[in-house]
Amino acid sequence: MDFIQLAEKRYSCKKYGERAVEAEKLARILEAGRLAPTAKNLQELRVYVVRSEEGLEKIDRVTPCRYGAGTVLVVAYDRRNVFTYPGGKRDSGTEDATIVATHLLLAAAAEGVDSCWVNFFDPEKLAAELGLPENEDVLMLLDLGYAAEGAGPLPNHGSRKPLAETVAYL
Repeated sequence: MDFIQLAEKRYSCKKYGERAVEAEKLARILEAGRLAPTAKNLQELRVYVVRSEEGLEKIDRVTPCRYGAGTVLVVAYDRRNVFTYPGGKRDSGTEDATIVATHLLLAAAAEGVDSCWVNFFDPEKLAAELGLPENEDVLMLLDLGYAAEGAGPLPNHGSRKPLAETVAYL
């Protein structure tokens, strides 16, 4: 499957079955995140793999959006190790974490693993619940697993604006 086909097929799964993500597939997904580019190659990212019942219960306390996934990746970054852009108003933390998260999401799709990008939670509450270091900011959660029977994309999944509405040549 080429990249465009992968991008078209991938959707946010909101109902997972019991089947666990295999260790070798999870390792390849995590490797894709490790290889993602970061500003000045600072690699300030942290990806926490949550699979234990205790860890999943902690996630459930801060979001209703685990959807039964047996694996959740928590993508965070060390705010002490970011590149500050000219002007001093922005730094690389959020965008680098987003690039890593996107690599993880697309690698999951390439492995045949369903996923859902979750940002419906309070990052500070999640960090406290999981006992993450105070210098780290949580960007997102990535549910991973295999879709339950009957799960599928939302009806509007394939609806996209034409390029002419989203791209401008200057």
